[in-house]
Amino acid sequence: MMDFSELGFVPVAAIVVICLLLGKMWKTADRLDNKWIPVVCGFTGGCLGIIAMYVVEGFPANDVLTAIAYGIVSGFSATGIHQAVKQQIDDVHDDLKSAGGE
Repeated sequence: MMDFSELGFVPVAAIVVICLLLGKMWKTADRLDNKWIPVVCGFTGGCLGIIAMYVVEGFPANDVLTAIAYGIVSGFSATGIHQAVKQQIDDVHDDLKSAGGE
């Protein structure tokens, strides 16, 4: 069986999950504008990428610039994953509504 930790997958996935949770927390704060969620997730991911490069063994980046890039992409992935899941749920809801299920 393949060990995903050798590929650096686990630390990058951890950054995605942390940024996803941060975005969810931001969204629940009513006084904050949702348009900033991707920026916050990208910035946080970049910071976490730098930290992970120094702290996490097996992180796929060996220099700060690459670590920032991994982190930013991971942060933006969190918002993309959220939107993809949300749109699928909305589509199912719309299909049920149009079929008379609600």
